[in-house]
Parts: sequence; C-alpha cells; structure tokens
Amino acid sequence: MQHAIHLSAAADKNLELVLKVLPAIAVILAASAVCGRLAVMAKQPRVLGEMIAGVLLGPTFFGALFPDVQKAVLPVETKPILYVLSTIGLTFFMFLVGAGLDHGSADGAKQGRQAAVLAISGVVPSLLLGAGAGYLLHGRLSRDDVSPVEFAFFVGGALSITAFPMLARILYERRMQNTTLGRMTLLGASIDDAAAWCFLAVLSAVHADEGALHAVRTITLSVVFALVMLLIVAKWLRPLGASAERTGRLGFDQMYLVVGIVVLCGYITDYIGIYSVFGGFIAGLAMPRNPAFREALHSRMMDFVCVLLLPVFFAFSGLNTQLNGLAGWGMVLPFLLILAAGFTGKYFGCAFAMKASGFSWRESYAVGGLMNARGLMILIFINIGLAQGMITQDVFSLLVLVAVITTAAALPLYKLALPERMEKQLETGQEIQAQRPELARMT
Repeated sequence: MQHAIHLSAAADKNLELVLKVLPAIAVILAASAVCGRLAVMAKQPRVLGEMIAGVLLGPTFFGALFPDVQKAVLPVETKPILYVLSTIGLTFFMFLVGAGLDHGSADGAKQGRQAAVLAISGVVPSLLLGAGAGYLLHGRLSRDDVSPVEFAFFVGGALSITAFPMLARILYERRMQNTTLGRMTLLGASIDDAAAWCFLAVLSAVHADEGALHAVRTITLSVVFALVMLLIVAKWLRPLGASAERTGRLGFDQMYLVVGIVVLCGYITDYIGIYSVFGGFIAGLAMPRNPAFREALHSRMMDFVCVLLLPVFFAFSGLNTQLNGLAGWGMVLPFLLILAAGFTGKYFGCAFAMKASGFSWRESYAVGGLMNARGLMILIFINIGLAQGMITQDVFSLLVLVAVITTAAALPLYKLALPERMEKQLETGQEIQAQRPELARMT
C-alpha cells in the first residue's frame, strides 16, 4: 500500500506537495497548541507562545539540534504554501478586528483625535531615540554601502512599530476591544503601523534609488484606497447589515461577497506596497456596524482563522528567524542600547500621551505596556530590510530579541498597571466614574 502511495505521489507532483504540506501544518499546530498553553500557564498571552513556537521550529533550535528531522518535517518546498496561508490568515484576522471594532460611538471623533495623538506619541519618540542609537552604532553594525542616516532611520522605524495583530489578540482574549481604552489602543496602533509601513516605503525607495515619486505614490494610493473603502464601499455594504439584523445570520451569498472583498483589499494594498494586513483591516472598518452582523461574522470565521491560519503565520515568520548572529559579549552593549531606546520611546511616549488625554496614570501605563509590544510586525519589517540589504544579520538578530522581550513584557506591564479588579470596571463601562472623575465633570 505504501509503495502504491509513493508511486502515485511520484506521478502527481501536486499530491507529492500535499503529502509534504499537511504534515508540516500538523507539526505547526501541535507546537502552537503546546507553546500557547505553556504561555497561558505562565500568565502570558497565547499569541506569544505561538510566536515562540515558530522560532523554536526554525533554524536556531529545531534546525540546529535535529537538522535532518526539520528538513523532513518542514521541507523547503512547503515554504511558498505556508507563506500564502500565513498571509491569508493574518489578513482575515485583521479584517475581523476591523469589523469588530466599534467606531460608531457618540464620542468617536474625540476618540479618533486621541488615538491620533497616541499614535504620534508612540512613533516619534521611539523613531528619534532609535535613530540616535542607530547613528551611534552605524560604524559597528551597518553594511558599508548603507549611509549613517539611512541605517539610523531604519532602526528607528523598526522600533516605532507596534505589534498590531498581537495587541488585538490580547485585547480580544481579555474582552477589552470595545472599551474606551481598547478602541483607542487599537486605533492608535493601526495608525502607528500604517505610518511605519509608509516610512519603510520611503526608506526602500531611497535605498533602491527609485526616487521620492515612488514613495509618494505608495502613500497617496494608500490614502485614496482607505477613503474609497470608508466613504463609498461602506455605504454599498449597508444592506448586508440590515439583512443580518432581520435574519440573525449571514448566508453563503453574503459570505462570498465578504470574503471576496477581503481578498481583493489584501491584494490591492499588497500591490500598493503597504502589506495586505492593512487591506484586511480597512475592509473590516468598511463593514456594517450592526451588532447582529458583527456577531454572525465572528461566529463564522474567528475560530477557524485563529486556530488554523494564524499559527501558520507565526510559524512561517519563525522559520525565517535566525539568532546565530548574537555570538560574543561585543553585542551586549549595542543590544542594550537599542532595547533601551525602543522601550523608553514607546512606553513612556504612549503613557504620557494617554495621561495628557485625560486618562488615569494606571490606564496610561497599561496602554504604554501594550503599545510597546512589537511582536512579528517588526519581524516582517526587518525581514524586508534584510532582503533589501539595508541591515546585516547581526542587526536582524538584535531586533528579533527586542521583539521577543518587549512583547513578553507587554502583558505583565499591563497587569501591573491595571489589576483585574480595575480591568473589570473598564469592561463594564465604569471607567469614567471610577477612574477618570475629571472627564465625568467635563461631560
């Protein structure tokens, strides 16, 4: 029987590929489940365990200890398939985040302004401090063909990123996504990361000598795309919400339309050059705001996306992560300098912005801790930089460690600032009276 299967696989290249991809996915799911459970036991978000699972499956650990086994279980032929699945998974997850975000409240405009202030305060300090650290370390860590200014701003841009998908999953796991604090944090992080990708587009254009017009084109098309989706397409989709209100469900015809829009938006933003995750998120924001529609959509899609597709994304990113460049004590000082610049700029910048917006110090430091997580978004950012020759493997490895440490610190910092009792008050809408009496007086 086995001989017949092997003959069939040899005769059919597609079947041969399936027989390699399915075991790889099974291993990824098993590793993600175990590491996710261990993360929860360690009082960390499950998503951090899934991220670590990907790194453990990669060349630094599994590949170094059992190279032949890793090549057999995760052969190189599976990488293109895993990449496609991971991109689809992340795009659909961010679509669900956008669709579930309640941005239609009475004080939505005010929250939008506050989120913009939060985003600016999260980007600018970390960008400047990171650029300063990069400028100091240029002679030690940079490639010879990369100028000090270009290298400095790449490091600063990488440190200005927030782990938007990871932050979203933390808030969803804690049922905080539709609190005032949760909505502001998600909006701030989305602006944060969109700015970082636009910044990367500028750096890539400069590095490739494509000129400023290429970067301007990317940013302009991104703005036009967002405006068309939120001002025009959103109106066209309102009958979907009305239908869900009447029937309490989404039929196959409606799901075909929704899924098609998400895929198309992901393609458009990838084509523009700002990564499909933002296409998915904008598509979600354009969806009807009816509670019945959101509930029907999430019940149909969320579990499948989180259990199957997202772990593939984390695993694929981990498979491309190598920490072999961190050998020797000579890298300790550069690492500490980059870590301090990234942590200080993001954590305190966001906390002070939240306090200036009228939130309590506890809420402010809680948001600072969440926004300081960088997760795998920075891995995507630095993978692009490594592929384009803007950074070396050593810098890549340093920034991977920064991503892991700041992400692991996010939830403990959040819990330290916002104990469970206070978090419950926020979840039940008691934050104005209990935490922000100054805002209660203003309203």
